[in-house]
Amino acid sequence: MIKEALQYIVGLSEPKIKEVDGEKYSDKPLHRICHNPKATVIELTTLCSLVDYIKSKSDTMEEKMIVHVVSPTKVKLYSNLDLDRVREYMVEVNAELPQFPFNRFVDHENFIVGVQSKFIPNNDSELLLKFAGTVEGGTIADYGDDGVSQKATVKTGLASKSDAIIPSPVTLKPYRTFTEVEQPESQFVFRMKEYKNEGVQCALFEADGGAWRLNAMANIKEYLEHELSDLEQFTVIA
Repeated sequence: MIKEALQYIVGLSEPKIKEVDGEKYSDKPLHRICHNPKATVIELTTLCSLVDYIKSKSDTMEEKMIVHVVSPTKVKLYSNLDLDRVREYMVEVNAELPQFPFNRFVDHENFIVGVQSKFIPNNDSELLLKFAGTVEGGTIADYGDDGVSQKATVKTGLASKSDAIIPSPVTLKPYRTFTEVEQPESQFVFRMKEYKNEGVQCALFEADGGAWRLNAMANIKEYLEHELSDLEQFTVIA
């Protein structure tokens, strides 16, 4: 108790400041009292809403602002550095997108519905749906020795059947970024197999090494730069 009391008394004394060789020193730690409140982050879901918010001028902003394209599904709005070297984090935009289970096998019916509803139609998606929709249970062949081709028996008529090669890789355009911009097109490895108790299952494995992310972010940057072209205080980075 005596020790704590002495420490408390010592703490009440004013700090002594001394200058040595042009540098100032204190015998006690000093903490700067700063009243620098920041805004609460606004959460949005579309690029249009971000542009509308900025152009509305409903909130006071700094002379220089940064729009940061963090990922294909996230954009943030910051101020420039203030006197305390702190940025004001004002807006976060998170895209709301349909989720497709890439890189794992799903049952045949859900796969077909997913490709129909969560991809922008193109030639390969139509071929993929046509092929997957005609495959019969109990006819999925094993992988070939080359690790690329795979066979399945498909219905060619009411009674006839024939072997066909599963199309792979396929070039598809799933919804993976904000709907205001062009969806990046990329390649996928398509595979099918059959489980004894679960039937035919299908999968799409990403095959572009994630390059689609860079394309999506570039599309977002281009969109925002165009929409904010008349507002020089905003810098878009990606």
